[in-house]
Amino acid sequence: MPGIDLHTHSTASDGSLSPTDLMLAAKHADLQAIALTDHDTTGGLDEAAAVAADIGLEFIPGCELSVVSPNGNMHILGYWIPMGPSALSDTLRFLRDRRHERNHLIMAKLKALGMDISYDEVLAVSGGDAVGRPHIAQVMHAKGFVQHVSDAFKDYLGSEGKAYVPKEKLGPRQAIELLKSVGATVVLAHPFLLGLEGADLRGVLKQLKEFGLDGVEAYYTMHRPDQTLLYLGIAQDLNLLVAGGSDFHGAVKPDVQLGRGFGNLFVPYSVLEAMKLRRNELGLPV
Repeated sequence: MPGIDLHTHSTASDGSLSPTDLMLAAKHADLQAIALTDHDTTGGLDEAAAVAADIGLEFIPGCELSVVSPNGNMHILGYWIPMGPSALSDTLRFLRDRRHERNHLIMAKLKALGMDISYDEVLAVSGGDAVGRPHIAQVMHAKGFVQHVSDAFKDYLGSEGKAYVPKEKLGPRQAIELLKSVGATVVLAHPFLLGLEGADLRGVLKQLKEFGLDGVEAYYTMHRPDQTLLYLGIAQDLNLLVAGGSDFHGAVKPDVQLGRGFGNLFVPYSVLEAMKLRRNELGLPV
């Protein structure tokens, strides 16, 4: 039975497949629909949309915004975002400029530690405009500075690492209101990363809903069955939509399959139908 995948990444951010190859892989996996949700960029959407149309695959343009939150690692997904110039693309360009500055600061710290990496080397690995730490880590590994990419984060690039530089991020309210301003459907990604359960998680989701949040990603690769049931229950209680996806990155996360996660993920098409119905009720295009 075919399903959908509403959380994927391409080479436009930190995935290993180009937008074209990602769409072809989705078709090969017999998915009914796919959303491309690259980190803090819309750079791969035009290419993906064109290929999806050619091969008869339903496509939802999206993105994933990293936000600063007292509740841990919070990401916000936006669906049906504009692919042309908009307030969103302007903000993402600003954040990318800040990220480039951060990358140079990180590489300066690495150079002081004896690891000389050029920005051209990092750009060559990235293949897109959302250049970040995963690409720096890949160059570090390729040049033999670390044994594994994971070691680059553990020892140097992670929050406790020797070359860490904080990232400039939007706040949750800023991110949600920005996405809503361009007509997006807004969803909290992988809520398990917040490390909250029960009433605490419900309280956060209730506050995010007041900011304009539309839904929660209940179906996700890393969610245990009991967590999925918890998120589905809270979504029903708060009249939030549910979404779901694999968080596919290709070779960057080799154990995660497109549309299937670790092999047991299934997101039914009814999830997308409910999202489109809500948009129709609000007079928003799908």
